[in-house]
Amino acid sequence: MTVQTIPNKTIFIVSGPAGSGKSTVATYVSQQSVIPYLEGDDFHPPANIAKMGSGIPLTDGDRWDWLVTLRNAATEQLKESNAVIVTCSSLRRKYRDVFRVVPYHDPTVQLCFIYLKVGEEHLQERVRARAGHYMKEAMVRSQLENLEEPAGDEVDAITFDVQRDPATVCKDVLNRVQAILHSHKKA
Repeated sequence: MTVQTIPNKTIFIVSGPAGSGKSTVATYVSQQSVIPYLEGDDFHPPANIAKMGSGIPLTDGDRWDWLVTLRNAATEQLKESNAVIVTCSSLRRKYRDVFRVVPYHDPTVQLCFIYLKVGEEHLQERVRARAGHYMKEAMVRSQLENLEEPAGDEVDAITFDVQRDPATVCKDVLNRVQAILHSHKKA
C-alpha cells in the first residue's frame, strides 16, 4: 500500500518582468498574512546587480547560481514557517523549473507561481517612475524578449492581470494565497 503525502507547506513565487509589481504584491501579502517574504533582488550577487545597473542583460550563466541560492533560501525558511513568499522574475520556464525540484525532494512542499501579467507600455511607465532601483527602463525590452509566460500545462502557475488598480491586484492575490493556505488545514 502506498501512502500519499499531502503538501502542507507552500513556496509562493511572485513572478513577472521588472515593473510588474512583484515587490508591491509580495509585501502586501506578507504583511496581511504574516508570511515571511524573501526579496529575490537581495540574493543577486554584486556582479549581477552591476551588470543590470549598466544596462547589460543577465545570461543564463549569471542567473543559475542566483536561482539556486534563492530556491535554497526559500526551502530553508520553510523550517520555521509553513509558507514563504519569494519575488523572482522567473521569466522562462527553465528558471521556474529550478524551483520545481523542491517538491521532488520534499513532497510536503508545493509551489505556487503568481505571474503578474502586464503590457510593455505599462511596464515602461512603472520602471520610469521608480527611483533608486538598479533595473532601468532599457532593461524592460530585454526582459520581455526573454519572457515565456506560464503555459497551460504549468498547473502550479496562476496569472493575474495587473493593468488594474494595484490595491485590487494585491487583494486578489491575497485572497488566492489565503485560499491555498486554508486548503492545507482541510487536508
